[in-house]
Amino acid sequence: MENILEIQGLCKKYKGFELKDVSFALPKGYIMGFVGQNGSGKTTTIRSILNMANINSGKISVFGLDSVSDSKKIKERTGVVFDSLYFAEHLKIKEIENQLKGFYPDWDSEGFFGRINSFGLPLKKKVGTFSKGMKMKLMIAVALSHNAELIILDEPTSGLDPVARDELLDILADYIADENRGVLFSTHITADVERIADYVTVLNDGKVWFTGTKDELTEKYVAIKGDEADVTDELKSRCIGFHSYRNGFDAMLDTEYLNMLPKEIEYEKISFDEILVYIAKENKDEGHN
Repeated sequence: MENILEIQGLCKKYKGFELKDVSFALPKGYIMGFVGQNGSGKTTTIRSILNMANINSGKISVFGLDSVSDSKKIKERTGVVFDSLYFAEHLKIKEIENQLKGFYPDWDSEGFFGRINSFGLPLKKKVGTFSKGMKMKLMIAVALSHNAELIILDEPTSGLDPVARDELLDILADYIADENRGVLFSTHITADVERIADYVTVLNDGKVWFTGTKDELTEKYVAIKGDEADVTDELKSRCIGFHSYRNGFDAMLDTEYLNMLPKEIEYEKISFDEILVYIAKENKDEGHN
């Protein structure tokens, strides 16, 4: 399986935060959900992929090209959608299109205005007056109109209403029908990942906590609950985000340790949201130690 994006041993230090040995790969023809709490390092990783941040060590390859030495070639073949508009707000769509088409050898004016029309975006209004959903559609139209082979989205559904979110996910599903393309989709809205992603990479405190298929993640962990008196010290040490309360406890457990569970403790399938919550609980507990 050929990878459209590969990151190996990425390290980037800022004051008070660092990415630590981040490694993952996105195969061609798939969508990867890139998830984690705010501050986990998602945006720093994306800026590193786009050569917008000078990395301390590691290697990033896009289309088999080096992210630093081949940055211009990569950007010509990549569409990027951030969580806020990156165009001058006093401009109208036609003025933005005039500026953009000189940057991309494969710019498709007809396709661009076709998408603008299908998205119902007004040509005569300044883009600064657009709603959040309209701005997102404009950036998607730009990303799709220069034959981009990889689309990178950084929290694109944040602040969108449910209808706009649904439309965006449909657009991405149509885009990925071409199996030579790929999508890296950063979000904290786990429902979007559950609906559309094939692969998932979970960042936690600047490190990769999990990377693999979506099904591998939800099958790897279970939620457990019961009476805390039934929990051995060894079992407790294997739990993630252990939370005790007046009537019992709950926690997350890797399925490889299910044989350690006494029959009194129940376990059940876990959701994406629950996984992130238990990771956050674990972080909080570690911070208190």
